[in-house]
Amino acid sequence: MDSHQNQTLGALQELIEVVAKLRSPDGGCPWDLAQTPETLTPYVIEEAYEVVDAIKSGDQKAIAEELGDLLLQVVLQAQIASESGQFSLKEVTQGISRKLIRRHPHVFGDVTVASMDEVQQNWQQIKAEEKGEASPEAQKLSDKLSRYGRTLPPLTAAMKISQKAAAAGFEWQNIDEVWAKFHEELGEFQQALAEETPARQQAELGDLLFAIIQLARWTNLEPSAALQGTSQRFIQRLQKMEAVVNRPFSEYSLEELDALWQQAKAQLA
Repeated sequence: MDSHQNQTLGALQELIEVVAKLRSPDGGCPWDLAQTPETLTPYVIEEAYEVVDAIKSGDQKAIAEELGDLLLQVVLQAQIASESGQFSLKEVTQGISRKLIRRHPHVFGDVTVASMDEVQQNWQQIKAEEKGEASPEAQKLSDKLSRYGRTLPPLTAAMKISQKAAAAGFEWQNIDEVWAKFHEELGEFQQALAEETPARQQAELGDLLFAIIQLARWTNLEPSAALQGTSQRFIQRLQKMEAVVNRPFSEYSLEELDALWQQAKAQLA
């Protein structure tokens, strides 16, 4: 093992010890001691998104910092589990190492692959065998799709679900039929807002959003990226407005705010 590897292991050990100290009943941090795996789940998601944002920015210092924040969440979850004898960071790291070895027989075994498609097929087959599931080809469509609904962000899950369902035959014949579905769902949502309960309104809103995602799929657009872009543009326009106002937005009339908004929109166009 070279000196760089030793330094890396030393740095990881230091992090483990710092987290253990934060969780120590003897002089630890009250906030860290109050956390549970469940209370920390929002931070896992938040830190993962911040890693993605840093990678998009290309700022290497920010990427390293955000990866550290995400690593902290892994170590902290393992520390909490180890305190009640469930598992430790050792089981976490050994588990992923063994999984990688199992799922790459073309690297660690004697399997030969001819393409990326074969790598993917082998991966999915081994994964199904590990979980005691039927082969990917034999699995029920609903079982496949339910996993996406549980584990992916809603927009991503909806796109993935619709792609897999379409591949299995649940598909329109042309985009005109998709547009008709969108207008049908829009009408049902409007009717629900006027006449139905909040639960029914929420259900119809979901149907409308799902129809929009079908339009995105048919036009080869990415809904998550599209929505993220809109949010960013909204913030940029607010920044332009804030640069020229001299009092809180609440003290402006709607007409004045709209004029400022249009001005900001034009400047950013």
